[in-house]
Amino acid sequence: MKKLLSLLLISITLTYCTSQNTTYKDEIKLFQYELNTEYADASKSPLTKEDLKTFKALDFFEINEKYKVTAQLEYTPNSPVFELKTTTERLPLYRKYAIATFVLDGKEHQLNIYQSQDLMNSLEYKNYLFLPFNDTTNGKSTYGGGRFMDLEIPSTESNTIIIDFNKAYNPYCAYNHKYSCPIPPKENTLNIAIEAGVKAYKKH
Repeated sequence: MKKLLSLLLISITLTYCTSQNTTYKDEIKLFQYELNTEYADASKSPLTKEDLKTFKALDFFEINEKYKVTAQLEYTPNSPVFELKTTTERLPLYRKYAIATFVLDGKEHQLNIYQSQDLMNSLEYKNYLFLPFNDTTNGKSTYGGGRFMDLEIPSTESNTIIIDFNKAYNPYCAYNHKYSCPIPPKENTLNIAIEAGVKAYKKH
């Protein structure tokens, strides 16, 4: 299975890099194959040893470009540092970086975007932003503890950011209880169904 995933990833990557007409779906499929390859790799996978033996692939919603939205940003440079609750006693420090406002299905929605105080001091992750969220699919078609997205700090002249829910993924706790995972703050709950990204994990 790991060899198959590697071959598929190579094929998708070559197609992605060489094609002059790369589509949006190609971009998301590449994201999905990279995630599947990571989860199939015992040295990187959050899966238990038992689940890793039977792992085939993660379940994703159908790719839908309507879930790729351009959000207006309201920066919050004076927001205080706070302790983000997790599934354990661990309390990592975050700060609300900005408020993102976007329109989906004709209605306006808001989500807070956060910045890790630990990662902002790292050369590799200093531009990393964290977007945890809940929606009405939680506990049904998606993991009950919410999902995450990774973003990057936009250019200093930009007041917008792209939020692509097709790249939403589960916290590691969805696969293995040994991990300590951030819990999305209540204010990051959407009263709509985000049918995009990774679905709830089902053992095969």
